[in-house]
Amino acid sequence: MSQAPGEPGTPAGEPPAVEEEGLPARRDEQPAAAQVVRRGMFGVQDTPDTSGYGLLQVHKRPPVSSEPPYGGYFDTIAQELGGALEAGGLGFSDAIERVVVDRGELTFHVRRERLVAVCEKLLKEPALRFEIFSGVSGVHYPEDTGRELRAVYHLVSVTHNRRLRLEVSAPDGDVHIPSVVSVYPSANWHERETWDFFGIIFDGHPGLTRIEMPDDWRGHPQRKDYPLGGIPVEYRGTKMPPPEERRWYA
Repeated sequence: MSQAPGEPGTPAGEPPAVEEEGLPARRDEQPAAAQVVRRGMFGVQDTPDTSGYGLLQVHKRPPVSSEPPYGGYFDTIAQELGGALEAGGLGFSDAIERVVVDRGELTFHVRRERLVAVCEKLLKEPALRFEIFSGVSGVHYPEDTGRELRAVYHLVSVTHNRRLRLEVSAPDGDVHIPSVVSVYPSANWHERETWDFFGIIFDGHPGLTRIEMPDDWRGHPQRKDYPLGGIPVEYRGTKMPPPEERRWYA
């Protein structure tokens, strides 16, 4: 904790030291051990670069992780969830990979095999009571090997006036995440949309079918490796049945 001006150890009239975490590294201070994920800028390669950007090296930062105390009601959520999980035979770290507090928001990065158990505790525990499932959306990070696809859940507690975000990752070669429809029935259409656009397979979903794109559409158009043009669009069987004869979901 930094000292205020005038306190012992800080010369009077001088501002406290500025926390430099997250600022660009000075010359000769690049983290040499960190993985370089990009060199140069604007995609320029093997050309005379007089802009000065040719020597730019972008290093892969380690995953952000916050340490307790998190502040406000965030500590209460973490403590109550940890106690509820321990009562069920799980430790907090067995279910939560890491906790991130950023810009006044709390995110739990949940191990995908524990997602349903965590959601059950968040909904049913009186000290938590996250009754509202606001939605799940997909994110694609093709450069993050082993964690390319993410499902991000937004929960709201009306009882306690709190908000919480859950994030679950899956590798591109195993795009399976458990469905939470059994806990939050309103996740049905949200999970279908996320599968439609990102290709995340929600195991246990009652009817994982297209919801935005045509049934015969190939691929998942919000992935970053999806082609951005020149795709022939063909709708087979273009006859539109009357509303009472269209497919519906109970």
